[in-house]
Amino acid sequence: MSDSKSPKSATERKYFGTDGIRGTANVHPMTCEVALALGRAVAHQAKHGDHRHRIVIGKDTRVSGYMVEMAFASGVCSMGVDALLLGPLPTPAVAFITRNMRADAGVMISASHNPYEDNGIKIFARDGFKLPDAKELELEEFMTCDDVEAIRPTKDEVGKAFRIDDALGRYIVQLKSVVPPSMDLEGLKVVIDCANGAAYKVAPMVLEELGAEVVALGNKPDGRNINHNCGALFPQNLAKAVLEHGADLGVALDGDADRLVVVDHKGEVVDGDCLLALTAQSMMADGTLAGKTLVTTVMSNLALDRAVEGFGGQVIRTQVGDRYVVEAMRAGDFCFGGEQSGHLVYLDHASTGDGMVGALKLMTMMKQRGKALADLKKVFVPFPQSLVSVKVQDKKPIAELDSVRKLIEDVEAKLGGDGRVMVRYSGTEPKARVLVEGPDAGQVDAWANEIADTMRSILN
Repeated sequence: MSDSKSPKSATERKYFGTDGIRGTANVHPMTCEVALALGRAVAHQAKHGDHRHRIVIGKDTRVSGYMVEMAFASGVCSMGVDALLLGPLPTPAVAFITRNMRADAGVMISASHNPYEDNGIKIFARDGFKLPDAKELELEEFMTCDDVEAIRPTKDEVGKAFRIDDALGRYIVQLKSVVPPSMDLEGLKVVIDCANGAAYKVAPMVLEELGAEVVALGNKPDGRNINHNCGALFPQNLAKAVLEHGADLGVALDGDADRLVVVDHKGEVVDGDCLLALTAQSMMADGTLAGKTLVTTVMSNLALDRAVEGFGGQVIRTQVGDRYVVEAMRAGDFCFGGEQSGHLVYLDHASTGDGMVGALKLMTMMKQRGKALADLKKVFVPFPQSLVSVKVQDKKPIAELDSVRKLIEDVEAKLGGDGRVMVRYSGTEPKARVLVEGPDAGQVDAWANEIADTMRSILN
């Protein structure tokens, strides 16, 4: 199976990808000029009613965050809207603060797991949910229209910028509410790797306030070390620390802390699909999995469907991107979903993926059941899966790549109903993703690399 299109046809989108706008900072489209134009567009789109309008702006720890933040805030103020500057905070914290402060929109400046030289901009509506494709296209249209000059405010109608000093405390209170009031985390020793990113303060603080013994890694950002040999991209460091400190588990976050990677006390990485299966089982058992349904993306392992069906539930799949998971959850009135990459979405607690909410839910589960994660994770055994990334210079539709298409069809025929092939372009990077699942690990790996090599030779 191939997926050559981004939502709403990639050719119609000038700036937005799968998760906001992203690229090398100070290189188009991640320039001050684009940030200012987008700030104007978001402010214009958010203005409804006669009240004084406000937009909250958060960021991760990249050195370019100052530049992008100031440019975006200038665009907001130029449209007569106030900019509320939160400073370094996780993406889910910005979504929460947007709702909590009754702001008209929220903005997160982050390139998530990308290296420090990149940056990005994500937009949240006033309800804390990411914008749908249609709203993003409206923003793009306003950014390039000629109507701005006619609607510029002047005098005292120009917006102001304010620093919000209590945003961190508000989010800490929200996170602590995830753990039942009658419970704490005493007795758990946790290694937390903050990726030198947006959660470098809040993650250790929450765990310590809840009573856990905490070993903090990646909590000394310098503007350039975000995601560098730390965090969710480098779970081997987390595994090593868990073993060295004799911890009960380890949690690694990415740069903006909207996803997590978990390691058990044996130093073994627990797959994101395993976390989804484990949580679905627990929620099915206590009757809190709405519609007995888990929502995930096409990237999740086929074994997840079979595991959840074994618990008496069902799996619904969406295209890649946690916002599409959330859209499907809201449409079906479901409460839990996520991605294989570690985005876990609990709509009862957050409007987007939240690495710390996922971690706290997992620790609560361990405490309630009195079991180690190494024992809990046995509910899920994944099919062998190989995922290969291919750097590409041109994202030609895969259906037009005859040799690649024929190779995919050949592999799918050999797999029959015991596996699958997924080939798609990344919405945030110049890469293609080749995923193959099947019963034989060696064969799956060989097929994935064969397809990847073929794409590499054609597209580069």
